[in-house]
Amino acid sequence: MASNESPPPPASLYAKREPIFPKRVSGRYRNLKWIIMTLTLGVYYITPWIRFDRGPQLPDQAVLIDMAGRRFFFFWIEIWPHEFYFIAGLLVMAGLGLFLFTSALGRVWCGYTCPQTVWTDLFILVERWIEGDRNARLRLHRQKKMDFRKARLNVTKWIVWLLIAASTGGAWVFYFTDAPTLFVDLFTLNAHPIAYTTIAILTAITFLFGGFAREQICTYACPWPRIQAAMIDEDTLMVGYRSWRGEPRGKRRKGGDEEGLGDCIDCMACVTVCPVGIDIRDGQQLECITCALCIDACDDIMAKIGKPRGLIDYMAYTDEEAERAGKPIKPIMKHVMRPRTIMYTTLWSIVGVALVVALFMQADIGVTVSPVRNPTFVTLSDGAIRNTYDVRLRNKHGEARPFQLTIKGDPSLEINLEGIEGDIVMVPADTSKLQRVYVVAPKGAVPAETERTEFRLWVEDLDSEERASKDTVFNGRTN
Repeated sequence: MASNESPPPPASLYAKREPIFPKRVSGRYRNLKWIIMTLTLGVYYITPWIRFDRGPQLPDQAVLIDMAGRRFFFFWIEIWPHEFYFIAGLLVMAGLGLFLFTSALGRVWCGYTCPQTVWTDLFILVERWIEGDRNARLRLHRQKKMDFRKARLNVTKWIVWLLIAASTGGAWVFYFTDAPTLFVDLFTLNAHPIAYTTIAILTAITFLFGGFAREQICTYACPWPRIQAAMIDEDTLMVGYRSWRGEPRGKRRKGGDEEGLGDCIDCMACVTVCPVGIDIRDGQQLECITCALCIDACDDIMAKIGKPRGLIDYMAYTDEEAERAGKPIKPIMKHVMRPRTIMYTTLWSIVGVALVVALFMQADIGVTVSPVRNPTFVTLSDGAIRNTYDVRLRNKHGEARPFQLTIKGDPSLEINLEGIEGDIVMVPADTSKLQRVYVVAPKGAVPAETERTEFRLWVEDLDSEERASKDTVFNGRTN
């Protein structure tokens, strides 16, 4: 007989957001998060204002992303377009570092230094400062009527959030040009429209992500919760609940019988301080960012009821098994230093050393040669063969330098520079110059059976006597 009952609606892949109001907590992990937040925000906001002498051609800025010149400056380090391998190496080191920390300590990056976490902490701090702690914020949220007090508190909070978000976007654009000059131009409406557009976009993103999306970004937008499973194993230290010690949980009543109860008094302190609103006692969950605030909250409760700390703590799965069996657990260093983390550390170190060596091997002059292919060669009226090359000369010095171009290889090849008498080119300070070069082989100089003649183009800085070279070929043959 067919049932008249309608099938249940399909489960939604996205849960409607329930606002979370974390309670204020104090402890060693919360203090560590305050320190990291202060340092990371300080570095981000202050770095563009650090001065460093870069000569007359560039802003005196220690950290500068020169989009026009396609270069990156970090104090005395200069990264040019042809040295993109430095950026690639840094990205590889960042990835390996993330793998290393996740393998050793779970999502410690997410809990302490991720920009989403740092700015969310700052926004929650503002929210708590204006509206009060958790209970006051909950009452305000549950209040349906929009009276003057609720409107005033909301508007004040949003204004402060917008100021933080605008300063975040403003600090970002300061990395791309002289910060003091751009600061004045922004307020006098003389800055480029791109600067205002960038600030507006970053302001909106910071305001929405830090103020309203918060844990939704970590749960739904960020891919790392789903990737971390491949990075951790049974020896990874992660925030966990010692259920063997805490269960069965129950309230403590004065004069009541506590026999058979675990250490957990079901006070919900670990839940009320969680910025993503989960209950760590239910086990590891995708939403957990390993911020360890639940450890601080639980330790505080354990101290008040006279129980040892560590009901919620950093632990590995192997530790839990050992503790349940009454065996000693591994020292922390044995969890941290194991084959996987040693491999990541070794790879990270190899890439880092290679970048440092390459950095010290950087030359202050450089050359790249691009043969002009259309046409490959030209036969002149006297029977000579001419090839054309676009030669880019790089001068990293703070003043203009004379570069001499010479050829080593077939002695019959002659070099001519477009628009210049002789073989010396003046290259402006701290920039590159594109010079068209003609290489000519007189009639009969290249054997008839030769189609390609290899040669080396040498560039010498006549002031410092530094030299650079590039191998290329001469196409064509003379009869």
